[in-house]
Amino acid sequence: MEQRELGKSGIRVAPLALGTNVFRWTIDDTMAFKILDAFTGNGLNLIDTADVYSRWVPGNKGGESETVIGNWLKQRNNRNKVIIATKVGHTMGMGDGMKGLSKKYILQAVEASLKRLQTDYIDLYQSHEDDLNTPIEETLETYDILIKQGKVRAIGASNFTAKRLAESLEVSATRNLPAYQTLQPLYNMYDRAEFEKELEQLCVDKHVGVICFYGLAKGFLSGKYRTKEDATNGAHGSRVVTNYMNERGMRILKALDEVSALHNAKQASVALAWLMARPGITAPIASATNLTQMDELVHSVQLKLSATDLDKLNTASKY
Repeated sequence: MEQRELGKSGIRVAPLALGTNVFRWTIDDTMAFKILDAFTGNGLNLIDTADVYSRWVPGNKGGESETVIGNWLKQRNNRNKVIIATKVGHTMGMGDGMKGLSKKYILQAVEASLKRLQTDYIDLYQSHEDDLNTPIEETLETYDILIKQGKVRAIGASNFTAKRLAESLEVSATRNLPAYQTLQPLYNMYDRAEFEKELEQLCVDKHVGVICFYGLAKGFLSGKYRTKEDATNGAHGSRVVTNYMNERGMRILKALDEVSALHNAKQASVALAWLMARPGITAPIASATNLTQMDELVHSVQLKLSATDLDKLNTASKY
């Protein structure tokens, strides 16, 4: 299977990442293990999580996804065969200092993540969101400590603006500090404008790998939501109706239907294959809650869209 490098980190991954925010949210541990087994069993290796997953679920406190992955890694004894990407910085509690990118908090949070993941290193440690209250130098100096200790292999940024990402890369270069090797932005066939206007070219120019989230637009691009009634049962149902069920959204679904029919593929597979063909994209992130959906994810890696296919999809999703 094709391998792509995470920025200039030397870490190579298959061109699709598994999103795991659904672990202990919409699927239990048993299904999560089946999903992880199927994902890795098909030659895929990049598993994306965060310390905050899935704190929003009643009864959860954060760390559930990392815990499930850690238990799976221990049972399967396959740590050296997967690339683990997790994140720090999102709000993990109501107490003072339970979020952000300060030295004190990162050093505390990384130990908690390592313990939950049952590993002694994290392949890709990502700033989950920007922290305007902490100097960029402080954050990068902390990552430098962790890299030198062998606890982190490479660092990435998530939800950063082009301006702040560029500033961070400049600090890395001038201060000889670790640089963000990846960016995790919102990007899919519907949500194109924010990434493409400024971030896309910056990432290409600076060799920053892109691991985009919501690759299927909260499930809309899978084609399963055609009416408001369809969306009533989904985890993101109300947001799908509000954000995507409009004339442009229906036009995109029509193009996906046509291209998927040509390839005897599911719409989700085509939508992800479109992302993999975009400039600078290393690996889109997608989640699965059952093995049928996992098959669609795997097929997306094998699917090769023609120039005509891409033109049709680009035209339909034009903004």
